Amino acid sequence: MHLLRHFYADVRQHREIAPIFAAHIRDWPAHLETIADFWSGATGGPARYAGPMPFKHVPLGLEERHFEAWLGLWTRHCQAHLPAAEAAEMIALAGGIGRRLRQIIEQQGGGKFPAS
Repeated sequence: MHLLRHFYADVRQHREIAPIFAAHIRDWPAHLETIADFWSGATGGPARYAGPMPFKHVPLGLEERHFEAWLGLWTRHCQAHLPAAEAAEMIALAGGIGRRLRQIIEQQGGGKFPAS
C-alpha cells in the first residue's frame, strides 16, 4: 500500500492523467483499497478483486500518452520504493496489463493505439 499511496499522490498531480482520475474518482481512500485488492491478486497474493477492471477503462478516452504517463510514473515509483528485482517484476507486470488494456479498449471502440 505504501507504493500505491505515493504513486497515486503523483498521479493526482500529473498534467496528463490527473484530470481523468479527478473526473471519475470521488473517494480516494476507497479507490486505493480497490487498487490494492487488484494488485494483490495480480502479484499472486489473495485474489480480493473481482471487478471488471479493463471495461471500466473503455469509456475514459484513454490515449497512448496516458498509458505512457501512467507507466512512467509507475516505473519511477517502483524503482524508488522496491528492491531492484521486485521493481523490475512490478514494472513488467504493469507493462503487460497496459498492453492487454490497450487491446481491450481498441477492440471495444474506445481508442486507437500505435501498433506494437
